[in-house]
Amino acid sequence: MSTAGEELPAPKPKSTATGQTGWHPPAWLVRNPLHAGWIWTGSWAALIVADEFLDFAGWAWYAFVGMAALPTLGCTVALLHATPRRYLRPAKESVLSHFFVRFLALTAAFLVWGISVVASASVSTTVQALAGDSERAVTSLGLNLLVAAVPLVVSVLWMALIVRCAWFLRRLRGWHQVPSRDSRLPKKFLRSSPDLRRVVVGLAHPGLLLVAGLGTSILALLLGAGELTIDLD
Repeated sequence: MSTAGEELPAPKPKSTATGQTGWHPPAWLVRNPLHAGWIWTGSWAALIVADEFLDFAGWAWYAFVGMAALPTLGCTVALLHATPRRYLRPAKESVLSHFFVRFLALTAAFLVWGISVVASASVSTTVQALAGDSERAVTSLGLNLLVAAVPLVVSVLWMALIVRCAWFLRRLRGWHQVPSRDSRLPKKFLRSSPDLRRVVVGLAHPGLLLVAGLGTSILALLLGAGELTIDLD
């Protein structure tokens, strides 16, 4: 009972049965986040294939690849952003695996360096043969080749990033749609929204990321590989 003139306390907001806060994803998405991710990726991959026959705009396949990877890549970025840096260290890495991985990395670096040296020498010889003795023509042609190579280089770096993120996701959450309790997921990640956490973790799947990011990129490059035309006029 309250006296006259005394203000009654404001009613407390009703909480949900699960104690969640914020946005609540649809129930079907909460139950099958990985399946929804496969459907999304497959739809955009079909558009990439259709681009080969319908001849969309030249930049369309870039948009299709980006859209195909958008859900899983966005969830991966959110999950990795919330993961402490100490999680990068493997928990049970033997000395042999430590040195073997670095041996493979050095071998790959040497191969990339060798290919770049051979490619640069070949490009230099070709440019010199096409442009002749004109220093201005050589510079112009070299810059044109550099600009033309930018999309290819960005695509390769994009695919390398996807592989690296998928490798770490495998260590962090495993291959299951719903990670087991012994997974290394950060406990504080979306703790107040378990449904949203399930969706984000389900979409941040290493296999889905590889197919959506790496697979669609390779598919687009194979189907939409363009030709470089050099104009010396």
